[in-house]
Amino acid sequence: MSIQKDKIKELVERRASARMGGGQKRIDAQHAKGKFTARERLAMLLDEGSFEEFDMFVQHRCTNFGMDKTVFDGDGVVTGMGTIEGRLVYVYAQDFTVTGGSMSETMALKISKVMDMAVRNGAPVIGLNDSGGARIQEGICSLAGFGEIFERNILASGVVPQISGIFGPCAGGAVYSPALTDFTVMVKDTSYMFLTGPGVVKTVTGESVTQEELGGASVHAAKSGVAHFAADSEEQGLQTIKDLLVFLPSNNREEAPFVETADPAGRVDDALNDIIPDNPNKAYDMYQVIGSIADDGRFLEVHKSWAKNIITGFAHMNGRSVGIVANQPKILAGVLDINASRKAARFVRFCDAFNIPLVTLVDVPGFLCGTQQEYGGIITHGAKLLYAYGEATVPKVTVTLRKSYGGAHITMSCKQLRGDINYAWPSANIAVMGAEGAVEILYSKEINAIEDPEARAKAAEEKKKEYNDLFCNPYNAASYGYIDDVIEPRNTRFRVIRALEQLAGKKQSNPWKKHDNLPL
Repeated sequence: MSIQKDKIKELVERRASARMGGGQKRIDAQHAKGKFTARERLAMLLDEGSFEEFDMFVQHRCTNFGMDKTVFDGDGVVTGMGTIEGRLVYVYAQDFTVTGGSMSETMALKISKVMDMAVRNGAPVIGLNDSGGARIQEGICSLAGFGEIFERNILASGVVPQISGIFGPCAGGAVYSPALTDFTVMVKDTSYMFLTGPGVVKTVTGESVTQEELGGASVHAAKSGVAHFAADSEEQGLQTIKDLLVFLPSNNREEAPFVETADPAGRVDDALNDIIPDNPNKAYDMYQVIGSIADDGRFLEVHKSWAKNIITGFAHMNGRSVGIVANQPKILAGVLDINASRKAARFVRFCDAFNIPLVTLVDVPGFLCGTQQEYGGIITHGAKLLYAYGEATVPKVTVTLRKSYGGAHITMSCKQLRGDINYAWPSANIAVMGAEGAVEILYSKEINAIEDPEARAKAAEEKKKEYNDLFCNPYNAASYGYIDDVIEPRNTRFRVIRALEQLAGKKQSNPWKKHDNLPL
């Protein structure tokens, strides 16, 4: 055999060895936990045959604690590029079969390289996390590696979409990279995120808690809001990433891909004319409205299980990607609280960064009151949402369905926050507050001076009617031009689509600044 053939044979064998990660025994152990390997995940995520791997032969440089005797090609992470539905993406997947996927200096360099390529070439970056954390044997070099990745997460923010999939442990400093990305997908029962594990928690606080209770997918999807999506399986988690990319542009200079639809732009829905209950204190389901106006009724919800009094997510309207923000009257009457404000503000800023128009459906009685909210900083958190809408320069179409009171009215993409087109249904009540509270403030002395209970109650009802007639309707706001038109509910899809088409060429910019000072 010639020297050349020997070299080719060596290459083929070395590639085959690298693709085995930590070896068959560790692969079997990964499968026994109900988990796929890094390469299996990438094969499911990317178009068949599209993956091109980088740095397959990189090895760590550590000699401490006998690490020079534990060396694998690739060093615990698989990196490269591929396509999803024909669109370029850059990917990295931590390989738990190699030193538990722990972060080394060279592993960080591999990840940093593909992140740099993603920014340079204007394509999304997707990280699949499955790691035991920092490689302790490398000490400060491992921590420096985390820092390199975090800095790139920060610089890539708002430039290319960043998506994190958590498919195993993600602990300690490792959690901050997913926290810095745009969307985080977790898998129930097999993935978890926390800064300190159950053992440390027990030692420091005396609290006994399991990994799942401390940082499982359900916890972060419903309680902390760290996870945007919680999947039932790895396959579903990977499909969620694919579904999400359908709505996103590849970078901040592009528009989201157009998706063909057979759903007519002029489709009307008579059911919307009857969806608002006669009783103003009775709830209805905002998902019905969203399903009615979106192409084919399809809606990809973000943060479905967290702060459910506000709904955020993506849809297409006549083929165009839009971000939808909607109060949910079924949960806490659709009130804005700390978590709802944070959730919606983050979503609005993402859409604005990536040229995705915003459609806002309003039915909000105000901000949640009480000491818990005030002590928690509802003022600052509510200001985040107000700031996000006011700063956004993408097309903004707002439809007020029913209640829109006080500061919450201003916050939900009102005309003064540069809402482009603001519609209202005939059922809309746009005012400083509802009639009950207004009458209590304006006429309390006058009404309480009436001695006869029946006469007092009648006077109160008359004043409420007077207030409702004057203020609790869309026409008062429309008379000042704060509402562009009062529309028939059944025509909402058509009117919103037409507004978006009108705004397709919108150009708006903010004053020059180094950066803003969002009320964090």
